[in-house]
Amino acid sequence: MEIADLLRALANERRLQILDWLKDPTAHFPPQVHGDLVEDGVCGAFIADKLGVSAPTLSEHMRLLVQAKLVVPKRIKQWTFYRRDEAVIAQATRRIAETV
Repeated sequence: MEIADLLRALANERRLQILDWLKDPTAHFPPQVHGDLVEDGVCGAFIADKLGVSAPTLSEHMRLLVQAKLVVPKRIKQWTFYRRDEAVIAQATRRIAETV
């Protein structure tokens, strides 16, 4: 995990909001036709809608979160679903604490 990628991903309020929503997806998103909210993650279309951004804008936010390994993408049919990687987030929290 590169600290620069991690800090870049966390340096945006919208990406922090996404991470917060993904912490408890069933509380923040409706049931999905495809994919389990917890096991498979949340459909990017739901995240974009809740965030009030276009699909390309969400894609850029998610690209940075995936690059930092904070979220894991999963393709189901033509959609991409995202879930947090709790082990990496715990490691990132320790890494940030050690760095600052």
